[in-house]
Amino acid sequence: MNSSLNEINKLLAPPDITGCRKILCIQPHPDDNEIGMGGIIASYAARGCEIHYLTITNGDLGALDVSLSHEQIAEARVQETELAGRHLGASFFYTLGYEDGTLQDIPSLSQKIAEIIRQVQPEAVFCPDPWLNYEAHYDHIVTGRAAAHAVISSSLPSYPKGTQTTPWQPAAIGFYFTSKPNTVIDITPYYEQKFHAMRLHKSQLSEEILGLYYIYFKKSGQQLAADLDFEIGEGLKVLSPLHLHCFVNAEHI
Repeated sequence: MNSSLNEINKLLAPPDITGCRKILCIQPHPDDNEIGMGGIIASYAARGCEIHYLTITNGDLGALDVSLSHEQIAEARVQETELAGRHLGASFFYTLGYEDGTLQDIPSLSQKIAEIIRQVQPEAVFCPDPWLNYEAHYDHIVTGRAAAHAVISSSLPSYPKGTQTTPWQPAAIGFYFTSKPNTVIDITPYYEQKFHAMRLHKSQLSEEILGLYYIYFKKSGQQLAADLDFEIGEGLKVLSPLHLHCFVNAEHI
């Protein structure tokens, strides 16, 4: 009886992601990983984790310099993605090259993400929480849902159809930009590193917004860590593949 109860309790808890040796961080645009989970990425790198970045769009819609063309913006953002990612400890970079603001087709994008998952074979995948209340950017919604669908489908032998890759299923998916975190990671030693990486997105983030974010993320991170034994945390909603399909308790995990 106790054994069965333990299994149920385990089922209703978020998977433990602290020991991951390889992760895939998926971002709709070339700065979301840094803003959403930059401290977590740096903490993984410090433990020797192999970190892969997948960027879905080229982020070509806007820049601080309004004289830049869409092509120039996209080129700048490719460079910024790698500079910022490498500053946090990422070593591998993939891009799907969609135009900024054009994501619509979740099933099609899911297939492309699944191919990357099967090639990389990460223990955990990270992406924006597509179920965040009031999230108005459709690129974030489509990316998060496509990533979740890819996580539950990448273990199927023939998904996507015609694939030549080996089935693989990550043990967990972690949603950043979430209002319902169930896992808080200590980023106290990496807070400054996160913001230096954010500052490398020079085409996008002004000193004014960086200053505002610095205070906001520090305060919210302190609130997340209020009952823990560290100062600043970053939160994730972490679920297993089993939680992502016909699992009515997932919202409460």
